[in-house]
Amino acid sequence: MASPTTPVMPPSGVPPKPRPRSFAGPVVLILLGILFLLGTMDVLNWHGLLILFARYWPALLILWGVIKLVEYEQAKRAGQQGRGIGAGGVFIVLFLIFAGLTATQGVRWWPEIRENIQLGDDEDIQNIFCGSSFDYSDDLSHEIPLGGVVHINDEHGTVNINATDTAVLKVSVRKKVCADRQSQADEYNNQTKPSITVNDKIVTLNANALGAGDKSVTTDMDVFLPRNVPIVMTAKRGDVTVTGQNANLEINHQRGEVSVADQTGNVVLSLDRSSARLNHIKGDVTIQGKANEVAVEDVDGAVHLNGEFQESVRLVRVSKTVSFRSSRTDLELARLDGRLDLDSGDLRADSVTGPVRLITRSKDITLDGLSGDLRLEDNNGTVEVGLHKPGNIQIQNRKGDVQVTIPPHTPISIDARAHEGEIESDFDEFKVSNNEREASASGSIGSDGPRVVINNEKGTIGIRKGSVAVAAPPAPPAPPAKAGTKAIPAPKTPPVESEN
Repeated sequence: MASPTTPVMPPSGVPPKPRPRSFAGPVVLILLGILFLLGTMDVLNWHGLLILFARYWPALLILWGVIKLVEYEQAKRAGQQGRGIGAGGVFIVLFLIFAGLTATQGVRWWPEIRENIQLGDDEDIQNIFCGSSFDYSDDLSHEIPLGGVVHINDEHGTVNINATDTAVLKVSVRKKVCADRQSQADEYNNQTKPSITVNDKIVTLNANALGAGDKSVTTDMDVFLPRNVPIVMTAKRGDVTVTGQNANLEINHQRGEVSVADQTGNVVLSLDRSSARLNHIKGDVTIQGKANEVAVEDVDGAVHLNGEFQESVRLVRVSKTVSFRSSRTDLELARLDGRLDLDSGDLRADSVTGPVRLITRSKDITLDGLSGDLRLEDNNGTVEVGLHKPGNIQIQNRKGDVQVTIPPHTPISIDARAHEGEIESDFDEFKVSNNEREASASGSIGSDGPRVVINNEKGTIGIRKGSVAVAAPPAPPAPPAKAGTKAIPAPKTPPVESEN
């Protein structure tokens, strides 16, 4: 009898345990979730969260690495193979690195970016960047000692200065604070209280707009002070208006517009990407630095401009010397009875009294109604000069045409040469010779007249006869001073490249 068959049993063994899932991702997500929860609960403001992330985001990578190291050691002790980062982990790590570097650079450069953008006064636009807007007001006053000087500092906000006949400095403050909630705004407001301090003869009004650090606080001030008190001001990110003062004024300004009207005394403006409008100044005017649009009208003293001007410069009726110096242009004239407009490509002036010295390049020049001496040098531009009561004239140009207009019956002598160009003349008294490579003109009208010398290379010379003598226009009477009146603005011009 056959024995029963014994079934073959499969090899016994315990199935391997599955590798535990990594908890690095959940831990990082939990930490980020806690931070965002604190933001939505107003425990931390969003600006503070951004600062925290920008500064400490590498700690998340360190935490991730520590967790993965612990998991590897646990798997090794259990005789298992450690779990790698995986595609999802690689994506999260790359995302953290990208977001962290972006946040770090953003926080580092945000103050400069904020200086270079114009958000305007729209509250909805402001709230995108700083939360809600809260308004506060305050009033300050202090007596000014005899012979005192007022210093005003405002880092963010408009300043309006009005003249009074009392010996008291009065200030009306309007403040706008950006915050996530009222309690934060109250805290920032208390940290940015304006103050008035007195040190001997110096009275200092400090808006204290930066008292809360990098929090967005705008402090606008209406300032009332005696008209005979000198003013020294430092302002930034806001317009400044000064009206009716009878003492010297010095302003250091960034990002905005400075308007000065009906001022008796010297005005010195040091600008950084600001515009200036001055009207009816009984003193000297000095504007220096890096300016945008500049308009100066009716000045009884001298006007000195020194720096780089990004848009346009307009001068109207200046009783004494005008000087303009930039990296491209050097101009000086004795008096301006008309108007002078200057931008990156053109210089136009009428009713100018010399001696005039103008050295520039890549600029078209038009001078009309010129009286007195002129020395002009240009390159890559046209030159047109209309004479009124001429003195000695010397014009040197290259790569551009030159035209000189002489009033009838004006004693004058001409010596003109054009290299690689021609000469045309409306006067029979001048002998003109146009050769293949060089043209010349010479001669005199009358006797003992001034001398006109013109040298032009690669351009024509035109000597034209004017119909009538150009007379300088009389200056209109100045309007009476009115408190709060701003300077008459110059017409807007489209932005052009820097005057350099």
